[in-house]
Amino acid sequence: MFFCKSKSIRTVKMSNRQIKTDVILIGAGIMSATLGSLLKELVPDWKITVIEKLANAGEESSNEWNNAGTGHASLCELNYTVEKPDGSIDISKAIKTNEEYQLSKQFWSYLVDSNLIRNPEDFIMPLPHMSIVQGAQNVTFLKKRFEALTNNPLFQGMEFSDDPEKLMEWIPLMMKDRVLKEPIAATRIESGTDVNFGALTRMLFTHLKSQNVNMKFKHSVDDISRTSDGSWELKVRNVDNGSVERHAAKFVFIGGGGGSLHLLQKSGIPEGKGIGGFPVSGLFMVCHNPEIVSQHYAKVYGKAPVGAPPMSVPHLDTRFIEKKESLFFGPFAGFSPKFLKSGSMFDLITSVKPNNLVTMLAAGVKNLSLTKYLINQVMLSKEQRMEELREFVPNAKSEDWELVVAGQRVQIIKDTAAGKGTLQFGTEVISAADGSIAALLGASPGASTAVSVMLELIEKCFPQHMEAWEPKIKEMIPLYGVSLMDNPELINDIHTSTGRTLSLSEEMSSQKTRRSV
Repeated sequence: MFFCKSKSIRTVKMSNRQIKTDVILIGAGIMSATLGSLLKELVPDWKITVIEKLANAGEESSNEWNNAGTGHASLCELNYTVEKPDGSIDISKAIKTNEEYQLSKQFWSYLVDSNLIRNPEDFIMPLPHMSIVQGAQNVTFLKKRFEALTNNPLFQGMEFSDDPEKLMEWIPLMMKDRVLKEPIAATRIESGTDVNFGALTRMLFTHLKSQNVNMKFKHSVDDISRTSDGSWELKVRNVDNGSVERHAAKFVFIGGGGGSLHLLQKSGIPEGKGIGGFPVSGLFMVCHNPEIVSQHYAKVYGKAPVGAPPMSVPHLDTRFIEKKESLFFGPFAGFSPKFLKSGSMFDLITSVKPNNLVTMLAAGVKNLSLTKYLINQVMLSKEQRMEELREFVPNAKSEDWELVVAGQRVQIIKDTAAGKGTLQFGTEVISAADGSIAALLGASPGASTAVSVMLELIEKCFPQHMEAWEPKIKEMIPLYGVSLMDNPELINDIHTSTGRTLSLSEEMSSQKTRRSV
């Protein structure tokens, strides 16, 4: 590299040297951190390089200020349990998500027990999870949901109440000064958690760095191409000085959050064609006032407004960030054409390609109500957002709450059995047929199910190694390949062992919840 100082023009020379490694992880978020940590345990001698365009790990979707911090176990998310036409409640998604979260907790416990990460209380805390509804029809739904869930051993310990006095004990901040014009009810379970995924991501990368993983911060992947020997070559640019390096690996994981779609398209693999993305931004109202924060200790989910995307289900959460408690309310949906919080205003338009144009247009036609909803959300004033908050906290005062811009989410758009341009809510691994490259697209419940998602990726991309790796995977994650529904006797053992290691025992949870009962 050389610099030409005249007229402040800089000329950058691209290195002709190809830097080879076994695995390249693009993006330093929770997904890359999880995959890197799993692979380092399975094959310690593999060389791994992490490429991140920002200055630190966990700065985008994984950051604690950019996500809801929910350890998604379907304990409170009403949209994970759907009422069927016959009136029964379908809890299949709730079961699946809960089991996936148990895998995450087991892997984190393994890392703590092995002294690979320490101080679990810095990233996970016990916190009751609650659902609340108003109106006779919604109360009936919640009661049926409660009965369906508590018939399943995964959800033992959940309580239901439609008694305002009991709700006053559970959620005093939400019940104080509330005028009850219609029935109200809530469910509560103490085994919920609050997870600081930003802190966990940084812990995992600190561990990986100690294992000689090459961390390249402030480097951006400009292009991806296949080489003659079947590996992948990445054109990697230093964002500070513009110099370019060529990195090659046998396996590449694209875990760049919303930015993954563009990189998947650059790879040119057939599996990535016909897929689009729709960005949705989020905002939260945040309270730091200790007098108010001390009156609430729970994560409380309500029902989403009609036409709202699932990520916009309103909830009032106790959060732990940098060992300080605060309250978050939201999210309020918004729209930005950026695919990342630090992205470009041209992200959406440049993601439209000839192979996904029809799919994107179809999605636009099918989701006019969503577009209208997002426009209305963007136009809300702070006082209008406070009015929505007062549905949860009747006496909330504007001066106690501030607006915080959360992260960007890019929902997948693809052609499915439901038709062209179907908007997908969830996460999905897209991989090449030979398993040499994979990308993670989508959003919630993403981070909470990171271990399950990365195990799925490992199975898809490294089938030739699975027989040799399976014993180690089961050592790290005893639940791997086991259905808790078929082995209910394991559930208490799992809760007890992970609770002890991660400091989530019932005794600790009870001490924490003493303020709200």
